Amino acid sequence: MQTLRPSRQNRADGPLLDVLSEEDLELINALQIAPRVTWQDAGAILGVRPATLAARWERLESQGLAWITSYGVGDPTEMTLAFVDVDCSPGTVMSVADALNAIPEVQTVELPAGHHDAMLTVFTRSLYDYANVVAPAILAIPGVERIHAALGSTLHQAGHSWRIPALDAKKSAAFAQLAERPRSSGPLTPACHDLLPLLARDGRASSAQMAKELGRNPSTVQRQLAKVLGSGLVAFRCDVAQLAVGFPATCTWYAKVPSGQHTAAAAAIRSIRSVRLSASITGRANFIVTMWLRSVAEVAAAEMAMAEKVPGIEFLESIVVLRVTKRMGVLVGPDSRARGRVDLAPAAIPAGLD
Repeated sequence: MQTLRPSRQNRADGPLLDVLSEEDLELINALQIAPRVTWQDAGAILGVRPATLAARWERLESQGLAWITSYGVGDPTEMTLAFVDVDCSPGTVMSVADALNAIPEVQTVELPAGHHDAMLTVFTRSLYDYANVVAPAILAIPGVERIHAALGSTLHQAGHSWRIPALDAKKSAAFAQLAERPRSSGPLTPACHDLLPLLARDGRASSAQMAKELGRNPSTVQRQLAKVLGSGLVAFRCDVAQLAVGFPATCTWYAKVPSGQHTAAAAAIRSIRSVRLSASITGRANFIVTMWLRSVAEVAAAEMAMAEKVPGIEFLESIVVLRVTKRMGVLVGPDSRARGRVDLAPAAIPAGLD
């Protein structure tokens, strides 16, 4: 686990107010689109000196306000995505959350207001691994009384595609063009695989930094990194402290969508800017949606917006999240800042999640 440097502004007694400038938001938006863009290229688009951008990012990252990670991209037909509700015995929720944070396959841990004590997003290599390895590990945690799982059949939209709308269309397009990479052929060598944990820890790690850590020749690591980046097997995401961008409320809906309309429903819901996740799932509810909202008062309006876009959708349950302790392998404090990282599971992740 990597511990982030503490922030002088790190407070847990209320929302983060005015900690991000417009320039910060533009940089985060740029890195959401092109996480590994060079400071020189970014500076040319934003009209800012590269050294200034590098210093700005170092400040944001060190204060836990924004961070970049990577993850392997797996074949969704071979993996299991599970949305797991956890019931705990009285007084054990936080100790259970700490134990859940330590399980690599548990990518995200949320503590909701509702019938269950914790909501998990879990990725495993197979249904067998979930049923025989991860689920028993969760049930073995002291304080866990029972779990309920809905399995994902199709992941339509995920948190890696959520954007802060800080850049104009021209700048966004310029960064999108820089994000495109030529594809390399052939499988990754074992030496290439050695780079993956370093990129998971820091998605902007340079070949020079990795060469120093691995004790290899910088030019050799540069070639290996180019092969990794061009393989299409690794994806990157730039995350941000939720409270710092003015979205303190997270709501997840379990819904029913008419059979045969899931793809159309996902396309319609994608036009709602606050959507972080949509997926088809198994169970009485067959569709799940998660949004970041500016207040709980927006929950009803969000439901109306979805109902207008998806005829026949039926909302079975809406769940407001009170606290997130882990998001895609990153430990998150009560103030939504990153506090540290937990190694992701060896299994690759299809497209990333919220």
